[in-house]
Amino acid sequence: MVLPTRASVAGLALLALVTAALLLLGAPLAVVVKGMGGLLLALLLLAGFDLWRSLRLWAAAAVRVERRLPAAFAIGVATPLQLDLVNPGPLDWRVAVFDDLDPVFDFEGLPRSLRVAAQSRSSLQFQATARQRGVVSVGLTQVLWRSRAGLFEWRERLGEEQRLRVYPNFSALARYAWLSGDRRLQQIGIKNFVQRGQGTDFRQLAEYRRGDPLRHLDVKASLRQRKPVVREYQDERDQSVMFLLDCGRRMRADEQGVSRGENSHFDDALDALMLLSYVALTEGDEVGAQTFGAAPGEDRCFAPRKGQATLNALMNHLHDLQPSNQHSDYLAAAEALSRGLTRRSLVIVLTNFRDEDAPELQPALQLLRRRHLVLLASLRETALARIADQAIDTPEDATAVASAHLLAQARQDAFKRVVGRDRLSVDVEPRQLASTLVNRYHQVKRAGWL
Repeated sequence: MVLPTRASVAGLALLALVTAALLLLGAPLAVVVKGMGGLLLALLLLAGFDLWRSLRLWAAAAVRVERRLPAAFAIGVATPLQLDLVNPGPLDWRVAVFDDLDPVFDFEGLPRSLRVAAQSRSSLQFQATARQRGVVSVGLTQVLWRSRAGLFEWRERLGEEQRLRVYPNFSALARYAWLSGDRRLQQIGIKNFVQRGQGTDFRQLAEYRRGDPLRHLDVKASLRQRKPVVREYQDERDQSVMFLLDCGRRMRADEQGVSRGENSHFDDALDALMLLSYVALTEGDEVGAQTFGAAPGEDRCFAPRKGQATLNALMNHLHDLQPSNQHSDYLAAAEALSRGLTRRSLVIVLTNFRDEDAPELQPALQLLRRRHLVLLASLRETALARIADQAIDTPEDATAVASAHLLAQARQDAFKRVVGRDRLSVDVEPRQLASTLVNRYHQVKRAGWL
């Protein structure tokens, strides 16, 4: 596509103004037409020659575009991208560059104008932030190059289209791994971690230290070593953790605040699933997941398995899921899970509970508890707490605060009716879900409830 530059438009406008001024000053029409017409013809011939010559020179040694992309993106994380413009020819070119990103990206640093020197490589960087998980496309790069005389710009689409994945944000997982090494998990709200001498699975023999339980003293090893030796234990391994993830309309709740860096409820649920999966796999347990309430044909099932490679496989299986507008059938999901999961497991149901869901949810939990240990994790909207805590300056504020407290109390009462005497189930705000689930998991391991 060929476009005139501002210089060309300005030249034509100046020619028109001069023509109008001469006519207003009383210059003969024939003289003005002849003079200005000749000048216009000369300009058109110059422009045509400039365009013809520029196209030939560009075709002989066109600038190439090479894009450098990461292997994948993480939702909400600003990721640097790089475009390299390679000019193999003997002439420099003035270009403007714009990369054709998927609409789910916010970006900074484009479009960009630069001069690509002869026989050189010029690089430009910009940042892109994905707002949604799944498979995204990065299209061709649009390059607008200027003709040699600067009279025209020619738009071309260079490079190649690429498809990449946007995963949940791994920052919580990385932070957990770092803090766990320094025993500072309380900074992210996680209270428990593996301690020496806990659990019932034998770990190793070690020299006795003050405070070790005397019942763990190994007499034979002590006699051989001629010093007190105790048996160390660790939390039970080789157990099973199964997630039952609601993908129905309840999980479409979205309180995203771009300025505050907040995720949607479903994204927070996936982040919590990912973090607890990492913790359980590190502890030697197996992890699986099953979804329900998704669009027809979109439900997923990931059989429990062990090993650190499981985390990548699980995320590849779930990363592009989005909540649907379908009704979530809790009882059907519980029946399907019961048929497919015969081994006793810790089943974690991730959903957004409403009191009208109680007639369906309660029998589903009862069915699951016949064989499994069940943890119901419900996401509570943060907006309710913000309204309840706001200052009361007007009668309308008082009504809003009272209504928020009433709704919160009604939700709490309904949740208690559904879970009964359950010691594990939680109803928390989305940002607290990950740490709460890890704490509950450690509680289960410590108590040996599985």
